[in-house]
Amino acid sequence: MRATTLTTPFLRPFAGVLIALALLTALAALPARAGAAALDRVVAATLVVRSADPEARFLGSAFVWGDGGLALTNAHVVGEAAEVRIIHHDGRVEIAEVLVRDPVRDIAVIALGPGAAPGLVAGPAPQLGQTVYAVGAPLEIASTLTQGMVSAMARQVEPAVPIRMIQHDAAVNPGSSGGPLVDAQGRLVGMNSRIADGSRFYAGISYAIPAADLDRLVPLMLSGELPAVPQLGLRGREVTGRIAAALGMDPGGVLVDHVAAGGLAARAGLRPGDVILAVDGAAVAAPGDLAFAVDAALAAGRARVTLRRGGQPLALVMDLAPRPMELAGVSRGGAAVQKVQGYDLARMGIEIDDTGRVTRVTDNSPARNAGLSIGDRVVTVDGRPFGDAAALRAAVHRAAVLLLVRRSDGSTLHVLLDPWESRTRFRPVGGANVLDPAVVVF
Repeated sequence: MRATTLTTPFLRPFAGVLIALALLTALAALPARAGAAALDRVVAATLVVRSADPEARFLGSAFVWGDGGLALTNAHVVGEAAEVRIIHHDGRVEIAEVLVRDPVRDIAVIALGPGAAPGLVAGPAPQLGQTVYAVGAPLEIASTLTQGMVSAMARQVEPAVPIRMIQHDAAVNPGSSGGPLVDAQGRLVGMNSRIADGSRFYAGISYAIPAADLDRLVPLMLSGELPAVPQLGLRGREVTGRIAAALGMDPGGVLVDHVAAGGLAARAGLRPGDVILAVDGAAVAAPGDLAFAVDAALAAGRARVTLRRGGQPLALVMDLAPRPMELAGVSRGGAAVQKVQGYDLARMGIEIDDTGRVTRVTDNSPARNAGLSIGDRVVTVDGRPFGDAAALRAAVHRAAVLLLVRRSDGSTLHVLLDPWESRTRFRPVGGANVLDPAVVVF
């Protein structure tokens, strides 16, 4: 039997249609191939961050930025480390210097040696519903790419922080922090920084610092010209409808709960019970507005605060004299963080009875982060058999403690309690005052 060809009289009238279909199929494949190549370049530019000590602890993700000499990640990934271990996509390892970090805005910059992959650059501002891709090392699984879409724009996740994040639903998990969020062309959309509070793992809502903010803030960080987000020294809450009714005013503004002695707010004359209504003429309708109003006033070094006290209007001036960020150092309100020299079990978040059984594990503690659970029973401490519970409770440990515990199912597990570990695995629910999520700490 002869093979059928386009010269067969039956098919000859359809030759043009078949050729057109073949061309359309080939053309349709071009964007897919181009998109795959672009994402390959993003994966190549994505880095794994580990500690620079001999233990090489996994910390998170990062990505090559700009001209390739720098990497960006989250400040909570590098913690207080002066150096970190960077693992490139091709397997090359280097010890890299942490140049500068901003723990409030959660951005850190790392210096890279020669040979890094080309850096990622920002694309157009993302649109609601746009397809995006998250790249990183979730759960320590390097070179992982997930797909989602922009599910909301300009989310202010932390009311005391003047950054509006991109919300998306590409899956990210612990370890994804510091990795890039990109579009289908491989252009930088943002830096993945956190997931929705209330769960340690991905629950369908992820947040990224926008690329536009990175382009704006990172050069200022490197030049030392970016002032730290000021610690105002006050706690406040939104004036809701019920609070407004009690105060005899319209809803809106920030009701001051507490003013710390000696802080910026106290020096300006603010008091508990004041309602902040505006800063430099910009209305403060909710706590998040206060953070942006104060941020806008940093360049001037002072801000005029309009408030309501005892039912009467009042204006105060708050001194916001900028303090340049410290290179390769973390500051909290201008003071360097002091490392505690020793911990007992209680401060590590664990309580045991006289038999060595764990009776309590505190949330967000080294014990909880290490994986200890109520009901675990201590078998050995730093390799030595468990003996005197009272002595163990009273002992002050000046290094990480290695516990061998027996679980309720009879299995045993080594657990390392390390309060000095620079990166915690959990965030307090709410991001502000865990005892009262309605309260925002400034």
